[in-house]
Amino acid sequence: MKYLKYLLILFIILALVFFGRGLLTPSVPYENEITVNKPANEAWAVMSDESNLPKWIEGYKRTELVSGTANTVGAVSKVYVEDNDEEMMMEETITALKPNEHMAMTFTMDFMDMDYEINFKENDGKTTISSKSTVKGNGIFAKSLVAFISGSMKEQEDKNLSSLKKIIEENTKNYFPEPEIEIEPVVDSIAVSVEE
Repeated sequence: MKYLKYLLILFIILALVFFGRGLLTPSVPYENEITVNKPANEAWAVMSDESNLPKWIEGYKRTELVSGTANTVGAVSKVYVEDNDEEMMMEETITALKPNEHMAMTFTMDFMDMDYEINFKENDGKTTISSKSTVKGNGIFAKSLVAFISGSMKEQEDKNLSSLKKIIEENTKNYFPEPEIEIEPVVDSIAVSVEE
């Protein structure tokens, strides 16, 4: 009986610490940064190419547009990712967009919400890509869990950005093809002039 009492006290203390952390940490911010040896417009194009998303966002499956125009402010999409063999859906809303420079969005799901922004800054042909995330749990349990796993969320973003760096620097696709100029033959008109 004595051990049961100590076990109960220990459980209460752990519960207080767990939920107390959630009350004291209503949101968790973190930042990540990489530098790539490519100009900002190419880095942006590679990042925005939907066929590349599974290559740098771990678990990414697909995106379905719900409303608005894709890749514009106000667009709402369902984003599906797989985590531990389970498919999860989150709703993404683009809140700001300046191509080659900045994009901000919110992600909403049952468990938590996230404000996310990504910035591109070019200097001497290299581009620094930085992301800022703020995660808020929905409910006291979720707030507490988010507070305890914030380190692993930052590690996941580091991993995603490292993968993005790799595909940007290995990119061989020409996202900016030169328009073909049609040259009309002038030889025939010269020949006609000579015959006259």
